[in-house]
This record gives sequence, C-alpha cells and structure tokens, in this order.
Amino acid sequence: MSKRVLVIGSANIDFVLSADKFPVAGETIIADGTYSYIPGGKGANAAVAAARLGGEVVFCTRVGDDAYGDRLYKIYAENGIDRRFVKVDPTEQTGLAVVMVEGGGQNRIIVFPGANKSIGESDIESSFLTYPDIAVTNLEISSIAVELASRLAEKDRVPFVLDCGGVSRGFTLKGVKCAEIVSPNEIETEILTGIRPDSLDNCLKACIKLCNLTAIKYAVLKLGARGSYIYDGKYCDICGPYEVDAVDSTAAGDAFTSALALEYSRNGGDIYSACRYANAVGALTVTRRGAISSLPTEGEVRVFMSEHMQI
Repeated sequence: MSKRVLVIGSANIDFVLSADKFPVAGETIIADGTYSYIPGGKGANAAVAAARLGGEVVFCTRVGDDAYGDRLYKIYAENGIDRRFVKVDPTEQTGLAVVMVEGGGQNRIIVFPGANKSIGESDIESSFLTYPDIAVTNLEISSIAVELASRLAEKDRVPFVLDCGGVSRGFTLKGVKCAEIVSPNEIETEILTGIRPDSLDNCLKACIKLCNLTAIKYAVLKLGARGSYIYDGKYCDICGPYEVDAVDSTAAGDAFTSALALEYSRNGGDIYSACRYANAVGALTVTRRGAISSLPTEGEVRVFMSEHMQI
C-alpha cells in the first residue's frame, strides 16, 4: 500500500558550477568546467525523491511568479506530486541556490530563499488536512514554519522527520516537538551540538546531545562515505555505506532523509532497514550530477541493492 508523505520545504532553481577548484578571495580562475540551471531545493528534492521511490507525495512550498516558478511547477506535475499547496508568491522571486561542485564531487552551496521565506501558517495547516502517514521538512525554510509543522504533526499523531539541511548557527531544536527522526549530516551535527562526528565516540556524544535538546525517537547521522549512525536514546548502531564512485553529492542528503522517512513508514518502523535503504538511495544519487536530475527510481534502488553489498 502506498504511503502518503507530506513534504514541507524549499523549492529552488540551482545554479550549478562545476570546476576542479574554486578561487580564494581576490583570485580569478579560468575554469575548464561547466555551469547549468537545474531544479532543486531541499524540500523539492525530498518530494521528488519520495515520489520516484513510490510514495504518494503532497508538497507544501512557495515559488515566485516567474519563469523558474513555472518550470518547477511543471516538474512536480511530471513526477506525480500533489501540488495543491505549491503556492505562487506574487512579491518574491523563486528561491535560488548557487552550487559549487569541486573535483571529487564535494560541494559548497549558497542559498537565496526568495519565496521560500513566505511559506505561511495557513499553507502548512491546510497541508495537514491531507492525512499524511509521515511528514518531512528541512531548515531551508523559516524556523517558525518548521516548529509549526512539528506541533501540527504532534497534534495529529503524524511521525515528524526533520532533515537538518540548511541549519544556521544559532538555531535550536528546542522549539521542535516530538520528532520521530532528526537527521543531520556531519557539518550540521557540529553546528547543532558543537561536536564533530568524526569517530564512533563523538557520534554517540553528538546524538546524546541532540536528544537532550528536544524529544527525539531516533537521531540518524548522515556520515557520507561512512554510511549512517543510528541512536534511539539507549542503543546505537552503524549502518554501513555502499561503495560507489562519487560524482556530485548535491541532493544526496535530501534523498537519504526522504527515502528514510518513506521506507520507515512502509516497513512498520524498522529504522535499521530504512537506513539501509536510504544509504542505497544516497549512494545512487552521488553517482549522478545535479539535484532532482540525480534522484533514482524505486526500481533502480532495488536493482542496486540486489547487486551491491554494504561495506
């Protein structure tokens, strides 16, 4: 049976620059690379990822009244996403992310929120009337919107999943209510806890600190090529990675968390099995360039998992 995933989050156009290296302050480089405009945004990446993986997706976001907004709306339609809560903002531009991809696939991102800043209370409240099985959001939208989504999820007894992508220094989890899963990457973990999860001991310390900040059922750290780390308040476990040749890590974290949420809702709450599935989705995503363009289908993931072993 298909699960309904409510995604509340950002929608952007990504201006992607690929080069072997980028300049330091005051330096000019003539790059032998590429640039392109690609649909993205952490919320949109999560929504499209869940749709391609077989979820019934409702997306709550805002785009500008411009050509980029039109383009994004069409892409969501092509992926079968419920667009009733994709609102057009008449006063703001569609969000823009400048994505700089260096050799080896590592990226640096600057985000201009645009219409994402205007995702309002009424938008979010209305989206919960769709009776979702699970709700997913990220920190590329306002903390007020995130906290409201968590309160509505708690009231409606909907599992709430927070991807910490887009977190800014100074943000606190204290306003987030009863999260089923909180999933930061290594940098986001350090911003939230002050602890870099570069060892198993530090992963545990960071997870304990996260769980002390608010009520969290599972803390799931995204560790890139090292896989993921799971903590439930008492016990911890490592979910091993899949070895692939990384090309571009853009959207991998968004795809991971979306896949984690969807599979968790489908399998009755088995967090380790969901992490294994999410690791495979993230691994496939980094083998392709771009954001939405890199997201795999359910069939591709199942074939990949049957042909590859976790490390």
